[in-house]
Amino acid sequence: MAQELLRGVRVVDLAGEPAAMAGRILADLGAEVLKVEPPTGDPLRRIGPFAGGGRPGGGVGRSLRFAAWNAGKDGLACAADDPRLDAALAGADIVLQTPGWPGVLEVDPARAAGAVWVRVTPFGGDGPRSSWRASDLGVMASSGNMFATGDPDRPPVRCSEPSGYAHVGPEVAFAALTAYASGRPQVVDVSMQEVVLVANMASVASFGKTGRRGQRIGASIGRTREIWRCKDGFVTFGLRGGPARVPSLKIITQLLVDNGIEAPAWTGRDWAEFNPNATSDEEMRALEAPLVELFSRYGMSEIFEIATEKNLMLAPANTSREIYASAQLAAREMFRPLAGLEGFPTRFAIATSRDGEAAPIDARRGEPSLDDVRAASAPRVEWAPRDASAGDSPRGGAWDGLKIVEFGSGAAGPIAARYFAEQGATVVKVESRSRPDFLRIYALGPGNPHGLEGSDLFNALNVGKCSITLDLKNEQGIEVARRLMFWADAVLENFAPKAMRGFGLDYASVAADKPDLVMVSSCMNGQTGPHRNYPGFGAQGSALSCFNHLTGWPDAEPLGPYATITDSLSPRFSATAIAAGILYRRRTGRGVHIDVSQVENALYTLSPWLLDFAVNGEITGRIGNRSLRTAPHGAFPCRAEGDLSDRWVAIAVWSDDEWATLAGFLGVEDASLATNEARLERADEVEALVADWTRERTRAEAADQLQAAGIEAVPVQDFGDLNDDPQLRHRGHFVVLEHGVIGPALYERNGFRLSDAAQGYRGATPTLGQHTNRVLGELLGLGADEIEALREAGALD
Repeated sequence: MAQELLRGVRVVDLAGEPAAMAGRILADLGAEVLKVEPPTGDPLRRIGPFAGGGRPGGGVGRSLRFAAWNAGKDGLACAADDPRLDAALAGADIVLQTPGWPGVLEVDPARAAGAVWVRVTPFGGDGPRSSWRASDLGVMASSGNMFATGDPDRPPVRCSEPSGYAHVGPEVAFAALTAYASGRPQVVDVSMQEVVLVANMASVASFGKTGRRGQRIGASIGRTREIWRCKDGFVTFGLRGGPARVPSLKIITQLLVDNGIEAPAWTGRDWAEFNPNATSDEEMRALEAPLVELFSRYGMSEIFEIATEKNLMLAPANTSREIYASAQLAAREMFRPLAGLEGFPTRFAIATSRDGEAAPIDARRGEPSLDDVRAASAPRVEWAPRDASAGDSPRGGAWDGLKIVEFGSGAAGPIAARYFAEQGATVVKVESRSRPDFLRIYALGPGNPHGLEGSDLFNALNVGKCSITLDLKNEQGIEVARRLMFWADAVLENFAPKAMRGFGLDYASVAADKPDLVMVSSCMNGQTGPHRNYPGFGAQGSALSCFNHLTGWPDAEPLGPYATITDSLSPRFSATAIAAGILYRRRTGRGVHIDVSQVENALYTLSPWLLDFAVNGEITGRIGNRSLRTAPHGAFPCRAEGDLSDRWVAIAVWSDDEWATLAGFLGVEDASLATNEARLERADEVEALVADWTRERTRAEAADQLQAAGIEAVPVQDFGDLNDDPQLRHRGHFVVLEHGVIGPALYERNGFRLSDAAQGYRGATPTLGQHTNRVLGELLGLGADEIEALREAGALD
């Protein structure tokens, strides 16, 4: 009989909205998850969209947001001192909690001394800002990501759906499994600020070298436009260089010719030599003008059909309508009816195994009914008490002794492996001298004296790993790679689907001789389906997964978000999948292959928004910083700080009492604005009143005053601000390590801390092939003569 990856893992879910997704992820993986809510119900039940329509803040009907994040869970409605809760806590392995979140039960971790307690707060459990309030708006403001997203003539902007929570959900799931894997009960302290901050890739840590504070540049990435208008919407196409983009540039050139568009800047050009950083502004404009004409002749689906047919790196800025019409998603059956809801996003990955014993990753039933859990005399689950002792496992890292081999390049795979490197695992990154990671190549130029070792982005994503160089076009190189896979506990790869099969290193080939192989494959669209070979980077992922459509202003074109979102979301799901696979192998001795689509991961985080279309036919678009739930909710201008004038503070009011307090600061005595409904109707007026007050104050003055009064107010921080952030300094977010070529370098920790496990990177990012001899000798047991023979045969290129 097939077994779920997390069978036997017991989770009590006390979490509010910021971490609600985490419990759903664990339930999809097969854990027994008990959702515990107060007798009045979780506040998320009163937040829309609702099945059958209704205002998102109206609290009427079945909440699609609650349904999305609580599918597959059991339920218990009780007071915090209910003995039924004590019985559940006594049997729990993991407890998820959001201390201080309005409307959730507050429970002391001492009541489940044998469990892992994952405590999720905006800024972490201690430090100078640990008591500060922040929703998704405040978290995004604090992270640097919001500052760099938007148009230069408008305020910084967040995604209209909570992208901060989207990152928190899978990271909390991974943090929970990491602590559980340690074998010791402990407290996991998750800072939402840090979770999202790391999604900026290298931008924050490299500020000391570059001086770049972040910049809002609209629908562009770097020097070139990224988002273009077409007949019926928008498409994303990056006018950038590098080997991976040359085929797409050639295809576009031919499309221009086929359409009879005069484009002398395109025809006859050697695209292999194209470098936008070395191209004049005049020439860049000459390259862009024909694209405006070309894209205006096509609809989104029409040009995407060309893109998938020709492997053109171009994508439509999808809405939910295109998602449910997608042939790729239909072939992979991401959406199915569940508990009376059509088009339910049932999973974030696909699990298969050679022996057929690994159960699917999916939601098996709908969310618990509040009427049912109120009426129950006991929860449906019956758990025996767990041993509350700490055990005798060593006090090293939670993943000490774990061995991971990583194949691939870019961001999505390497970030997933970096999580394990920070928690004690040995991660061997397979590279190539003949075809280096494109992130290394992108950094080449006159401003980089360190060549392939001087890439800030590569260095940020690969800290703490070992590097071995292998030529995977060489038979002996492939044989060494295969030996590494047999040595490893888990393998992570993010090549295009056909690559590992071409090397003979795909799951089916290797698992035939190593049946306990745990392998995660991550790529843009997954390993199956008609679009599986479609090439793309994070910009295309952001467009395909609707995040472009949801970011920006209703009267303007779609935007970012900054740093491309699938590259930061998907690694958290991949890391969680690896953790679940390892725990499955530890329990059963069997292996599993997990197919991760980066686009599907991002869509999974938008499940409530997608359900609104599937159930109600509604497509909500970008609304700037406003909320459909409350007003005011936005970013407001503040007084300049020295020579820095682009200063903002994010403010959100979540109740009429809070508004009354804020109105006192503003000097507003208008009783007609006392209700949230009235403020939503008169949002322009309300925002003007707030802005008049904030303009006279610095960000710190506004935030300190309002936070002291219990109102969410968070400075919108840029990359420079984050390097001086007192909360990050308190939590030791930044660490300095000695890189083999560039010397001392600044690196970032991830978003959580464990109370009873060592954490930290064993070293800086490796230089290319730095550990080849060590890996071959110490880890694989090869002698010096064998290593030299491999080198002479070109296997170690």
